Amino acid sequence: MSPSQTFASQHFDEYCVQKAAPAGSSAYYALRQAPAARQAFLTALFALRRELEETVKDTSDPTVGRTKLAWWQKETAALAAGQPSHPVSHALVAHCDDIEAEAPMLRALVAGFEMDLDQARYLDFANLTRYTERVGGAFASVVARVTAREPARAHEWAGPLGNALMLAQFVQELGNDARHGRIYLPIDELRRFGVTAAELINRKYSPAFTELMRFQTNRARDSLQTALAGVPADERATQRTLKAQAAMALALLDEIERDQFQVLHQRIALTPIRKLWIAWRAARKR
Repeated sequence: MSPSQTFASQHFDEYCVQKAAPAGSSAYYALRQAPAARQAFLTALFALRRELEETVKDTSDPTVGRTKLAWWQKETAALAAGQPSHPVSHALVAHCDDIEAEAPMLRALVAGFEMDLDQARYLDFANLTRYTERVGGAFASVVARVTAREPARAHEWAGPLGNALMLAQFVQELGNDARHGRIYLPIDELRRFGVTAAELINRKYSPAFTELMRFQTNRARDSLQTALAGVPADERATQRTLKAQAAMALALLDEIERDQFQVLHQRIALTPIRKLWIAWRAARKR
């Protein structure tokens, strides 16, 4: 590798770190648990996901969002052909032994985010699950494949874990999502608990809201615990990043519950030192 190539690689890697895993973030501590040889590629994957999230969630015009996602579809084809143009794409190519083999899964991930441009509300949990599977489950499967003993089977157990991580994210980000016009709680569940979308957007707390969030938190927690238990025994040592993410998500759900689900006006988070300890311990748990 020439000096110029070395400099370029460092530049792309730094971009991915700043985009996906700045110091102190949950992603930062989760990625640090991965084998050193795979951290750069995993960081690039997390950066790609962040790019796609920003594309759909920070774009008010769906037409613009679709145009940007179409660009990313072309970019995944280009990187598979060895002609990347985006810093994240350059990093993916630089750190993946067979990027062409991963390209179909990357394109599927891009396609999954199109759902955010089609709808901002979900009628029931079955509809919401289709979204979490295409975004959360698909991403966790890609991440799991990087270090799995049997990459071809990773989706069987990583998919449910990715879905569960999304459910936990919906609890934490409820207030921020609502302020941006997105509510990832099923409409029929809002009705069941007597909470309106307007109350979420206007940050109105109530006993009904508390019970709604207790239900959402318990479901996310149960889903995480069930998904973790479903990781095969011979894969648990290979999945340090996903295990760290799940452990931090579980701890955060407990923190949110202790704070009486006050998530509409603030973003509750764990301290960096607590994230470090939780991630380190979870990554080494068999």
